[in-house]
Parts: sequence; structure tokens; C-alpha cells
Amino acid sequence: MLKLFLWLRYLGKKRVVLLSVAAVALSCALLIVVASLFTGFIDTFERSASDALGDIIISPQEKIENYHELTRELEGLKSVEAATGTLSAQGLLHIGQGNVKAVEISGIEPQKEGRVTSFDKSLLKGHIKVPDTSTAGYVGIGVLAEPNEKTDEYDFKAVEQMIGQKAVLTTGSTVNNGEGSRQFKRRTIQFTIADVVFSGVYYLDKRIVYLPIERVQEAVYPEAKKPIAGQIHIKLRSNADAKIAIAQIRGVWRSFASQKLGWEPYRAEQTLIITARQMQARYVAEVRKQMGVLLLIFGVVSLSAVLLVFCIFYMIVETKRRDVAIMKSCGATGAAVAFIFVGFGAFIGIIGTATGTAIGYIITKNINAIEGWIRVVFGLKLWKASVYMFSRIPTEVDWPAVVWIVLSAIAGAAIGAAIPAISAAMTRPVNVLRYE
Repeated sequence: MLKLFLWLRYLGKKRVVLLSVAAVALSCALLIVVASLFTGFIDTFERSASDALGDIIISPQEKIENYHELTRELEGLKSVEAATGTLSAQGLLHIGQGNVKAVEISGIEPQKEGRVTSFDKSLLKGHIKVPDTSTAGYVGIGVLAEPNEKTDEYDFKAVEQMIGQKAVLTTGSTVNNGEGSRQFKRRTIQFTIADVVFSGVYYLDKRIVYLPIERVQEAVYPEAKKPIAGQIHIKLRSNADAKIAIAQIRGVWRSFASQKLGWEPYRAEQTLIITARQMQARYVAEVRKQMGVLLLIFGVVSLSAVLLVFCIFYMIVETKRRDVAIMKSCGATGAAVAFIFVGFGAFIGIIGTATGTAIGYIITKNINAIEGWIRVVFGLKLWKASVYMFSRIPTEVDWPAVVWIVLSAIAGAAIGAAIPAISAAMTRPVNVLRYE
């Protein structure tokens, strides 16, 4: 209790100590915000891959015939919730006179896509319900409109007015010309914009048009007599283990490729079967390296807080030598005196980190509002979806990082007080009290 009384007394009497509290708080808040933003960006990026592709992707080097049979076999596994086939192509989208854009065509099974991905949740109207799905298409919001240069927001009312309009996709395929060679033939797909896709991931919303897989096959692979898919996207059950599921899925794939497709074993083995997160692993690893470098730089800068604690505590020790001498003359040992100041340093660290954690939490959770306020007041748009891929800044607090940041800050404050504490412990009462 005596130690706590002295700490509170020093904290109240020596206002300069509040500078060290502020330094620790600001350093802690800065590191928490940076770590949370980076971690939130990585988590959002990985989650967006799962939302767009499903949990596991089967991607062979050749097209899969009769893929419906494969998806039924996969859905028979206990670990698999749903599976669907997709077929990709490139094309030009014509919407009105002079409005032509290069897009990526994604052939999907509209009714099943929502079970595997978050496709149905990305639709502005919110559900897949059209009179005739064979003539319906779904267009990314970035294909139809550009976000406002200042606000980085779409004009949703103008975009919604385009729902129900006719559009034409120009694509092509290579066909046998009957002379032993193949030639490119242009093909068009007319469809009605049934809904607009707004996933919040800029690079997806900017380039993809979704059509029924049958229509894409008719236009791009007219010679295929059986239903084909380029990839199989799989949604796992919530309690499924990804590694075990991949092993089970690989077994089903090998059997299907051998028995139904007649592929040689080596062709089946060349098929890529990985999770959506693994597909992004290389990019994520580079972002984590950048996060580590940035945190290291800010960590070094934050050492100034330790230096400030050292200077302030050294000044306190110099001005409180009489108190130290009285304590030692009353029987306090040098270790006990040193612990008072080291403990006071840790006490400052605890107060500072508590304040910094609160500040970091508030900033992280309200970062989009703060960014919007900066845009309104200063006219400066700090976050653009076209640069950072996502329409909103992640607001998730990285609590594991908070723990080690807080512990490091408390330890740093205690270390900053260590040398002055040793100096106080070495004080000789007789030298200080001789003229008192």
C-alpha cells in the first residue's frame, strides 16, 4: 500500500509524469491502429477470396465434362455443404451506344452459386429471382459505373435504373473450318441485366459479368456435346477441417477423372485442389512482411517514450533524494527503493497502455468515419477502392497484437525507470541528510 501511495502521490504532484503517460499512450495507440489495419486488410482479402470462390477450388488443366455428376459426388461427402461448376471467358460488354467495356465472363449456376459463395448477398436487390434465368445476367457495379472521384461512392440510384435493360456480350471461340485447321469466330450473347453485383471488392466489381454457365458454353465452346466446367467451387461445412476435406475431395476427383472422364492418373494428379486462402498465400505473405517492417519502424520510433520515461524518472530521483534517504534511514533496503521506482515505471506503463488501447480501439472502430471527416474538411480522400481493392477500411481490432504491444510498452516503461531506480538505490542517507 505504501508503494501505491507513493506512486499516486508522484503522479499527482509531478505533472511532468503525465508526459510519459501520454508518450506511452500515443505510441501504443499508433502501433495498435497500424497492426489492426494491416491485419484487417489481410483478413478481408482472404475472406473475399472465400466469398468469391468458395472454400476449396478444383482447377484442372482441361475442361470437366459432366461436371454435374462430380458436384453430386462431392456433395455426398460429410465435409462438403455444396459444390458448383464455373466456366470463364473474355469478352466485350455493350450497354447502349458507344458504351463498350472489356470484361471477364463468368459462367455460373445462379441458383447454386449463392450456396457456395456470397453471390446472392452481393446483389443489390438481394436475391436471385428472375422469370427466365437463361436470358438473365448479373453485372458488377464497377462495370456499369465509376465511383465518385471525391467520395469514392457509387450512384446506386442510377445503377439500379439499369436493371432490366438489355445488354450484349461479344466473345468468340475457335471452330473447325473443315480443312483440318481452326479459325476464330465471333459470337454474341444477348441478356437482360437481372441485378447488379456489389461485393465491395473493387477488382471483382470492376470486371466481371455473370451469366448462366449453359449460355457461356454455347457461345465459347459450341462443339462441346456435354456440359463442361472449367473449375469446381466447393463450400465446406462450418465444422469441417480443410486439410481432411481436401484429402477426401482429391479421392473423389481421382475416381471421377479415371472412371468418368477416362483420364490417365498423371492428368488427374496435375489438377490443382487448394483452398481459396492458399491461392492468395504469396500475396498475403508479402503484405505481412510489409506490416512487420512498418511495425518495426514505428516500434523504434516509440523507443522515444522509453527515453522520455528515463529522463523524467531521473529528474524525479534527483529531486526526491531526501525522501529516498528517509526511507533508507528507516530500514528500507536498496532493492526496495529500486522497486518503488521500477514499479512506478510499470505503473506509468499500465496507465499509458490502458489509455492507448482505448484510443487505438476507438480510432480503429471509427476509422471510416474519421476518413470521411478528413475528406469533408480537407477535401482529401485517403482510401480509394480502386487502389486498396475494398470499398471500406477494415475496422477489426487485432487483439493478439494488442496483447504483445501492451506487454512491450509496460516492459519498456519499467526499463526506462530502471537506471534512475538503481541510482536511487545507491543513495547514501548520511550524505543527503547531513545538512537537514
